[in-house]
Amino acid sequence: MKYCAEQGCKTLIDKGRYCLNHKRKQKKTVVYSKNRSFYRTKAWQDLKSFCYQRDKGLCQRCGRFVFGKQAHHHHIVPIKINPSLRLDPDNIDTLCSKCHPIVERETNEKYQEKKKFDWKL
Repeated sequence: MKYCAEQGCKTLIDKGRYCLNHKRKQKKTVVYSKNRSFYRTKAWQDLKSFCYQRDKGLCQRCGRFVFGKQAHHHHIVPIKINPSLRLDPDNIDTLCSKCHPIVERETNEKYQEKKKFDWKL
């Protein structure tokens, strides 16, 4: 038995470094393993480039100019919902690195609510 590694915590634990209150949550995998190879294809790289030029390098949510690693590309309808739209330019938005997580969360909530609603029918 040993104490939790969190400063000031006096909880005794058997395994690991932290007690249940201070244990860090593991990040969920954002890129699903099925899609990982897709994001390395020439077709995806070309589509990203096309969408970036179409959107004139502007985040479609806040209007900020983005470039390089700050330019993210978001599938409006997620690949896991409709894989056939993954290379559709109308399904891709250019977003900045600050807006992308917000839009992803909104999208996930939207599809979670839809799933709950479909279940009730």
